[in-house]
Amino acid sequence: MLPPFDSEGNLPPGIHEASWAELEVAFATNAHRRRLLAGFKAVAMNLAECGCERVYLDGSFVTSEPVPADFDGAWELSGVDLRKLLSSEPLLFDFTNRRAAQKAKYLGEMFPADVREASSGRTFIDFFQQDKTTGLSKGIVAIQLRTIK
Repeated sequence: MLPPFDSEGNLPPGIHEASWAELEVAFATNAHRRRLLAGFKAVAMNLAECGCERVYLDGSFVTSEPVPADFDGAWELSGVDLRKLLSSEPLLFDFTNRRAAQKAKYLGEMFPADVREASSGRTFIDFFQQDKTTGLSKGIVAIQLRTIK
């Protein structure tokens, strides 16, 4: 079960495991959020087909924001057949134009979790755990892809 939001509207610091069903209950609370979650599910399923077992969800989507702009996510490289993924979904390797193609197709963007974010030098998994407005630590959600129905 996911913990309640803190006073800033974020999850408490840490990586919070959730099943797909828990994710739907916690975050698919209106039509807009359901649409964003469908985009996240589509990209997650593409990753799963290439061997990815775990993804992370971040951004305003995992806050109390009623109408988040998009989602931000990361995926674990371990076990992923990168050649297959590049062939089946080249958009996950296209970071041009501020990832516009990913955002257009999936309504959000995904990054390899262990790759370093350019401006901070931290891995995306670490970068996502800091509120960009306050600088405080915050939580993100981890999903085992086998739980997606």
